[in-house]
Parts: sequence; structure tokens; C-alpha cells
Amino acid sequence: MTQELLASWGVEFDAIDVAGNPEAVEELARLGVPYVPAVAYGGKIVHGWNPAGTAQLLGVAYSGVPALTPRQLAQRMDAMLAAIQAWLRVTPAALFTLEGPGRRRALRDLAYHAFRLSAAFVDALEDDGLQYAWLQEQAPAAVRTGADLAACGDAVRVRVREWFAAHPSVAWQDPVWTYYGDQSAHELLERTVWHGGQHLRQIHDLLSRAGVIPAQALDPALLANLPMPKALW
Repeated sequence: MTQELLASWGVEFDAIDVAGNPEAVEELARLGVPYVPAVAYGGKIVHGWNPAGTAQLLGVAYSGVPALTPRQLAQRMDAMLAAIQAWLRVTPAALFTLEGPGRRRALRDLAYHAFRLSAAFVDALEDDGLQYAWLQEQAPAAVRTGADLAACGDAVRVRVREWFAAHPSVAWQDPVWTYYGDQSAHELLERTVWHGGQHLRQIHDLLSRAGVIPAQALDPALLANLPMPKALW
């Protein structure tokens, strides 16, 4: 997501893939950075998902004040997951190997990841932090069809709804530990929703180009008032 953020600011950058690149991994370790993403410029580095810190490093104007309330964000999250489920239910199993331009994540795992993001938000607030490994999980072997994936989405939506119903009063400005740095609970929720929104756009792009769903199937209202990256991929 950091690459999309930089592209949305019009910042030119060299992307370094650390997968299978031991020299890049060693360089991160030397700089004291445990995980990607990280942005280095002018001899300084910002680790993790930190738009404000990255903007300051690069001299880019940025305002990260959430525009939507937690309740609105929760409703938006649920609507996004419902849209993805509807598309998956009409997608032939043979298309779940589709990949986006320059990406190594198949549609099957991309859709599963979109659901896992929302569950990870609840996990983070229940387990005192957001773990990197959660967002690297792939769809279980038994999940093979659109109906299987949609069922995963049902389980996530129920869990998220139940969590919000059980927590009507949350200290939304309190910090939550994440693998990319502390965030307020509100910021983490917003990040979860727009991150999911980005994958909603990508899934729509793959399926509309494959002729499964029409281009107008993506409701722009789902993305309104969210800090979405301009770049799709």
C-alpha cells in the first residue's frame, strides 16, 4: 500500500522487492527495520505504514484526520465485504488464478485477504496488536470456489458485527500496537477500511476485465470520503 500512497502523491521511487533478495533483507536489518514497508530518503528512513511520517520525510503536505466516524467506517466495511461476496458467487473457479499487473497474489488469495483484513482489526483490538503474519495468510486449501470464499466473508462479517455490538463504547483515540507502528484505534479502523477498499477496486478490475461483472458494478459511494490511493495496482 505504501507504493500506491507514493504514486498518489506523484513521488517517483525505486521499489525494492525483498522477497528472495537477501541483500535487501540485510540492509533493512542494518537500518533496524524488522518488516517492510519502509521508505528511505536522504539518509533517513520511515518504517511501516506511516503516511504522516512518510509525508514529513518527503516534504509532502498530508492530513490524516479521519473524515468518517467509527460507526460509519464499520458500516462501510460491511458493505464492501458484501459487494465482494456478491461478485465471488458468480465467478467461475477457473478464474481464481487471475493476478493483477505485476502482482503475485492470485484472485483467490486476494479475496481471502480482503476478508482477513477486517477480522485482523478485531484481532488487533482483542489481542493487543496487529501482527504482520495475519495479513500474509493465504486461503485454506479447502476454500476453492466463490461460494467457499463468500462463506469466509459471512463468518468475518458476523464476527465484526458482533464485536461492534459488544463494544458500544471504545476509546478510539487510544494507541494500538501494529507491526508498522502505533496507531489510534480510529486510525487503524480507517486504514483497515480503505485498505479493504483498495482490494475491492482490484477485485472489481480483475472480474470486470474478465467479463464476470459489469464495469459499473462498483458503487463509488463505497469509497467516498476515504483516503484511497489514486493508483489501482
